[in-house]
Amino acid sequence: MDSLASSFSASTTMLTCSSKLHPRSFRFLSFSLPIFRKLTICPKSPSKSLNHSILTVRSSSSITAKPSWEFHKKGSRGQEEDSKLRALREIFTRPGVNVDAYIIPSQDAHQSEFIAECYMRRPYISGFTGSAGTAVVTKDKAALWTDGRYFLQAEKQLNSSWDLMRAGNLGVPTPSQWLNTVLAPGCRIGIDPFLFSSDAAKEFKEDISKGNHELVLLYDFNLVDEIWKESRPKPPKEPIRLHDLKYAGVDVSSKLSCLRSELRNAGASAIVISMLDEIAWLLNLRGNDVRHSPVMYAYLVVEIDGAKLFVDDTKVTPEVMEHLTNAGIELRAYESILSEIESLAAKGANLWLDTSSVNDAIVNAYESACYKYPWNSASKSRKKRTANLDSNGQSGGPWAVYRSSPVSLSKAVKNDAELEGMRNCHLRDAAALAQFWAWLEEEIQRNVVLTEVEVADKLLEFRSHQDGFLDTSFDTISGSGANGAIIHYKPESDSCSTVDGKKLFLLDSGGQYIDGTTDITRTVHFGEPSARERECFTRVLQGHIALDQAVFPENTPGFVLDAFARSSLWKVGLDYRHGTGHGVGAALNVHEGPHSISFRFGNMTPLLTGMIVSNEPGYYEDHSFGIRIENLLYVKEVDTPNRFGGIGYLGFEKLTFVPIQTKLVDMSLLSDGEVEWLNSYHLQVWEKVSPLLDGSARQWLWDNTQPLTKM
Repeated sequence: MDSLASSFSASTTMLTCSSKLHPRSFRFLSFSLPIFRKLTICPKSPSKSLNHSILTVRSSSSITAKPSWEFHKKGSRGQEEDSKLRALREIFTRPGVNVDAYIIPSQDAHQSEFIAECYMRRPYISGFTGSAGTAVVTKDKAALWTDGRYFLQAEKQLNSSWDLMRAGNLGVPTPSQWLNTVLAPGCRIGIDPFLFSSDAAKEFKEDISKGNHELVLLYDFNLVDEIWKESRPKPPKEPIRLHDLKYAGVDVSSKLSCLRSELRNAGASAIVISMLDEIAWLLNLRGNDVRHSPVMYAYLVVEIDGAKLFVDDTKVTPEVMEHLTNAGIELRAYESILSEIESLAAKGANLWLDTSSVNDAIVNAYESACYKYPWNSASKSRKKRTANLDSNGQSGGPWAVYRSSPVSLSKAVKNDAELEGMRNCHLRDAAALAQFWAWLEEEIQRNVVLTEVEVADKLLEFRSHQDGFLDTSFDTISGSGANGAIIHYKPESDSCSTVDGKKLFLLDSGGQYIDGTTDITRTVHFGEPSARERECFTRVLQGHIALDQAVFPENTPGFVLDAFARSSLWKVGLDYRHGTGHGVGAALNVHEGPHSISFRFGNMTPLLTGMIVSNEPGYYEDHSFGIRIENLLYVKEVDTPNRFGGIGYLGFEKLTFVPIQTKLVDMSLLSDGEVEWLNSYHLQVWEKVSPLLDGSARQWLWDNTQPLTKM
């Protein structure tokens, strides 16, 4: 799946928690973030946005932008969409609301990429179903921002009531810039503080203040939910399951012990964790609340002497309850998280808050509660407060420690058991894909008419026969011809195309297995590709090979490697609008941070041994075809003849073993070394995957892994 860039900026400090653990088995790795406040007293007086004492959470310059009707005719859904906007705007004038604009982001209260249906507010109000985007509605305008992966999809899905803002394109304003232009000074702009990280809310507040606008935090209800009403899906109730230690590699007690060491070192006595994959990883639990992501909706508060999981207890089986009890974790109602945050402030807890991920409602609850208690003494220095902790990690008053979550980086560095699970599931996944491609080629040769949805469904069938298969890791991108140019294309049964044997076909898919997570893209042609298609494919392949073979000094951030994958395209003036690599979880989210390989150079997270990252350069010609080649890699140590500066060097090892179609390769463009790479890769594919196959699938694998010779 195409890459998502993380937004962390950091220099790294590595902390090994316990000498009893293998140094590669488990370690907490923490960043020191110069752009964040590290240990800060709460403000002396609350701002208007902090004047809330909320104890419960709801259960769950010029501007140019073309309106969507300039791209396509208004569809049958136009009237329905207009009625939603009208209903939303009517709420603007309600007592207690009184806003001139409302922001609808894509996220849930945990800043998740994939979310439960009941939290899909932005798709509901706009009709745009891509996973990334922000909708902004004023009393007379509606605009939607999304990035280059979704431009074509948004053109198709938005009706004429919406303006499409192509984020990142020259001259396209940010939502705050747009609001500062289209609204008269002094307007009130509303947000749901549960759906914005603290950092995002504060940055937005600062930006709109330039237009003399006020940010209004609407805690009591979400405006979109008010018009969604009874048709809104119910919150998920799926049971939580244990993630076996043989796949997790480290038990919960060890993970919590290391986390508490981090708390003490930072001068914190508690941490609130809200990212769902961090909670699942830390507790060795998995859920089924969100399609494609094995997570459950919950918050976790870890203190020096205890921990509380805030979750719907109907999801907790007796087995999971015993597991939590043995780890010293108490259960609390999901809705009571803000009450707990206030209680922590009341007893003087120093709370570690990752303001890049924890929602603004939680951060405001803690900061507001700080003012209620006479703990603070201006005569004490920050340094003294950090040092004067009692045996429970408590200080003389509630103090926020603003740092990135230590769980994020530790989760990204896979231990030996996690890497082994990823290797194993990728081989089973490769077998399913070989069976699928053998089937599809035969059907196309027989002139069987297949839709993009039918093809995706058949791939799911093959995967479902593999041991340990649970779910897809994202909606399969099955795009024939022009649809392949829509980077996050999702075929729908009532509107998709058939797979055309005379056009390029792009298939980006992945699986969630009990022991790992996969993500792979292959682009193929069932007939005779054009010279243009072969050239573009080969240049994408050259970028893929260049990144796969990269060797780099330790502590190198991912953005440094992005140009490796683009260089062959750049030489002829081509490029692509998405990142080159994203982190991947081990039996967790298919996209995870904090690392990435992306042209977004603000992410200073270094690539560390054990991290998993995708390698997926591409090229897309709008309304014509799309090309992407994706494997997953993990970072490993590399022996080099020199060690300049006394530091080590790193490289990559492949996890994905599925043939790359050689019919699409223009051999005249490849160097001898690139031909050798392709032949070596295909030899590995045959040796690793053929023992899992028989019959036509095995024959297909043999045919598609034969070595090439450069004439």
